Amino acid sequence: MTGVFLAGTGLACVLGDDMPSALASLQRGGVAPTPVEVAGGVRWPVYKLAAQDGDWTQRLRATVRRVVAQTGDWGARTAPLFVASSSLDIGFMEREKHDLRLGGDLQDFAGIVATELDWQGPVFTVSTACTSALNALLAAADLVRGGETPEALVIGAELDNRFTVAGFGAMQLLAPDSAQPFGAQRKGLVLGEAVAALRLRSQPARWQLLGGSNVVDGRNPSGTEASAVLAMCHEALARSGLRPGDIDLIKVQAAGSPVNDAIEADALKQVFAPLPPLVSLKSAIGHTLGAAGAAELALLVGCIESGAWPPVDYPLDDLLGIALVTQAPRALRHVLLNVVGFGGGHASLVLKDCEA
Repeated sequence: MTGVFLAGTGLACVLGDDMPSALASLQRGGVAPTPVEVAGGVRWPVYKLAAQDGDWTQRLRATVRRVVAQTGDWGARTAPLFVASSSLDIGFMEREKHDLRLGGDLQDFAGIVATELDWQGPVFTVSTACTSALNALLAAADLVRGGETPEALVIGAELDNRFTVAGFGAMQLLAPDSAQPFGAQRKGLVLGEAVAALRLRSQPARWQLLGGSNVVDGRNPSGTEASAVLAMCHEALARSGLRPGDIDLIKVQAAGSPVNDAIEADALKQVFAPLPPLVSLKSAIGHTLGAAGAAELALLVGCIESGAWPPVDYPLDDLLGIALVTQAPRALRHVLLNVVGFGGGHASLVLKDCEA
């Protein structure tokens, strides 16, 4: 068994088309969401990618190409490629094919991505709702750790479409203005668009993926289950050879849901006593659904390395008994990243800073 390391990251989100511009935007206070009309007069805020020329497919191809280029030179491109998404090519079905059945092969979206990159290696689709990218990362890490490949590429992608926004709105899960994770006036989540790329290698680098977990508990198909949060945290720690006290920072799921945020906060307090510092990124980039595991990992690593940090410019809910840090902890060696999604998916990853 070999170690698995994060050798490169790429990101395009509402903050910017690459990591430097995203971090600079974050330091300036971020970017406000844009109202998206899903039907006559019905609008919801979305943290959108910057406008680009071309049709939906052309925008996908250009963004993927630009983001993967940020991870370095891939040479022959024969490594395994994992493409993670919740909405896949729904935007193409809406805007170009005009197929309201939203049909098609599950692998079509990954095929477009692989063709644009001229990828020669095996290509996998991972679509497990909001845990898609983190599950793709765990699967890719298993291949590297087991010696089946020296490196792998994980891409998380969520692009514009009205279907997803309308669906979340119809379920009364969206906030009318902005995302306020753990906020006193939180009213729901705000969706976000993003494309992120993570390059994994067996060759040592600063960030090591120690272990992770994926726990599925579908008793609440659209919500967080406390017992599953406990299970995913304990399992990720066990697979990493760590104890709760070894974690120096938790990247929480917290998206601004009145109920789910409270469940998560309470469950984390049952695992960690006292709670380590907490950070949420969804007030800065929104909930990027299937891309969240990759987009938030890439952005968090960028924040830690650069010193940029998401501001908390709204009052937190005192009843939750938690706080969000406004800068990276000084002593930071082990980071826990949590993602929770539809269908009862609860996924966790432990990241180690080998330079700490």
